[in-house]
Amino acid sequence: MNDPRLARLAEVLTSHSTRLQKGERVLIEAFDVPEAFTNALIEAAVDCGAIPIVETKHNKVLRQLYRQYGEEAFRLLGEIEKFRMERMDAYIGVRGNDNICEMSDVPGIKMSYLQRHIFQPVHHDIRLKTKWVVLRYPNSSMAQQAGMSTEAFEDFYFEVCTMDYGRMTEAMQALKERMESADRVQILGPDTELNFSIKGIPAIPCGGEYNIPDGECFTAPVRSSVNGVISFNTPTIYQGVAFSDIKLEFRNGKIIDATGDSASKSSRLNEIFNTDEGARYVGEFSFGFNPFINRPMLDILFDEKIAGSFHFTPGNAYENADNGNRSQVHWDMVMIQTPEFGGGEIWLDSEMIRKDGRFVPDYLQPLNPENLKSEYDDFPTSSSRRRRTREKVYTDEVLV
Repeated sequence: MNDPRLARLAEVLTSHSTRLQKGERVLIEAFDVPEAFTNALIEAAVDCGAIPIVETKHNKVLRQLYRQYGEEAFRLLGEIEKFRMERMDAYIGVRGNDNICEMSDVPGIKMSYLQRHIFQPVHHDIRLKTKWVVLRYPNSSMAQQAGMSTEAFEDFYFEVCTMDYGRMTEAMQALKERMESADRVQILGPDTELNFSIKGIPAIPCGGEYNIPDGECFTAPVRSSVNGVISFNTPTIYQGVAFSDIKLEFRNGKIIDATGDSASKSSRLNEIFNTDEGARYVGEFSFGFNPFINRPMLDILFDEKIAGSFHFTPGNAYENADNGNRSQVHWDMVMIQTPEFGGGEIWLDSEMIRKDGRFVPDYLQPLNPENLKSEYDDFPTSSSRRRRTREKVYTDEVLV
């Protein structure tokens, strides 16, 4: 028997996130995802009147291809995938990685070809112009990363991913307005003192339209304005390699020094930042505030939404909050500022916006965890809660 939560999640993705309409073409890419969920997505898309185009992929197979491919093969694959993506109105990408480090032994030069010929032209240049959403699929590997049993993690996952994002969307509007009225940002924390400007750059509230789970409001720093030092306290994974204790020093927007938890990781870190000129500049700054996510699990779609966190992103800027930075890299690095992670402050101009992970001004306190969670206490057992969720939500950041 299929888990009924699969159909509910598929409905969120097709009716809320991508808002599929009759006749629209949607590409569904399923990486190591059970057929039951792929089938649920097909059914939900057809129920919307859309035409689903489906491709199933397996990371162990992709690893072998990437290790064997030369640049011409990457270029050919990119041309094929670009041709297909140009004909889509929407994209749903679901990844169920059994091993998040599967690509860790793919040579760096091969990963740069992958970025240059596939991720950048297909997903950054074309897919971001469609209605798109990306998410992970829960499995034992994710549960292990989260330090939970598989059953407990699945309950957590579906609670987070099918929550009522309508309430969160309403609460985010005040933060959007405050960010768009600001000039200077100051971030203080352990081994961290960072200053930059966000003047004139839009702030984008995210309530389940592009990522599931969601819960962030992002903008970008003025490209040359970043100065200071930041020491990230959250592990991160990029191109299949796990990093921790990353420390970056900025001067006039550029990363002039970058270190990781070991000499070899520092070398790999700088190899990534040398991908192109834009990789050493920042393309995104974002507040995270999903009330159900309170600790890292080495999965950026969850970690960047941690309540009381922010992320700072070397690399490419999104088109809707564009500071002009272009790069094949887009690497969300997360700092948690709750007391158990060392605390910290974020100031906009002369106003303290958040201290130790909690929003301070009265007009932003609806975004604090207890206020965002209060409406969801009966989820998912209450059918009336689910009906109200659908009524509110369905009236309406790149990870690949």
